[in-house]
Amino acid sequence: MAWVGTITVVGLVVLAGLIVLFVRTRAKDLIEDILNKRRPNSKLVSRADYVEGLERMPVALALADDKFYYENPDFEAQFDLRMIDEVEYDDELATGRNVDHGCRALRLRSHGTTFEFILAADVCAKWMEALPPRRANEERAKAV
Repeated sequence: MAWVGTITVVGLVVLAGLIVLFVRTRAKDLIEDILNKRRPNSKLVSRADYVEGLERMPVALALADDKFYYENPDFEAQFDLRMIDEVEYDDELATGRNVDHGCRALRLRSHGTTFEFILAADVCAKWMEALPPRRANEERAKAV
């Protein structure tokens, strides 16, 4: 009878693993749906990870003529491009942690708040072309 308990525990572990796998796969499908929705009206769309503190959340990024979108199945967020004060690309996050090998951090600042996204290197090159780096003081200097 002890084997029934063992089989039950093994079955529960396998079931938990399958549930985790299903949730991850479904999240990727939902992000792909968001990318497909944004693609017709955007200059650039890609996957990224939104970083908030120690948490990384997969998101769909999209750049339209006047807006920057980052979305996943749990939230939809956007910036007017004119509200973004600074755009940076870096090998580490604002907290000093390195990003994964081969990836880059896209850092946006708007009214003193920092938003960070981790991009694959090939995708980052496209973002740098579409949304070039800039600093707030550089914009003011050009205006003067």
